[in-house]
Amino acid sequence: MRAVVQRTDAAAVTVEGREVAAVGRGLTVLLGVGEGDGEADARYLAEKIVNLRIFPDGQGKMNLSLLDVGGELLVVSQFTLYGDCRKGRRPGFDAAAPPAVAQELYEKFIALCEAAGVKTANGRFQAEMIVKLENHGPVTMLLDSSRLF
Repeated sequence: MRAVVQRTDAAAVTVEGREVAAVGRGLTVLLGVGEGDGEADARYLAEKIVNLRIFPDGQGKMNLSLLDVGGELLVVSQFTLYGDCRKGRRPGFDAAAPPAVAQELYEKFIALCEAAGVKTANGRFQAEMIVKLENHGPVTMLLDSSRLF
């Protein structure tokens, strides 16, 4: 699984002109599920993200986690994180998991974050979404459950 993690002051998802999710200060996660990913990948990323120390402490150093600051989490599915643009001009998505598998692991990831005590909202799986966010810092991290980066 891959995640683009952004420290945000606010974020919201709109589908067909209607807001379906919104959060305040916390993290916005764009989450992609790859071929061969399983529950262990969802557990790894959920634990990593809720404990990732990317919020400033009293001295301005990145020392606090989402749990430490009582932040909220917005999770948006994004299979395009597995787009391969190395050949030609049109991305290939062969490395992305099939939709049924991806949806199950996406929902598992959300449940794990909620179980950790984080207020979590999410976009709509396989919908065309408009994601609005205020990236604070800006702070953006890339995570991969296979530890490729």
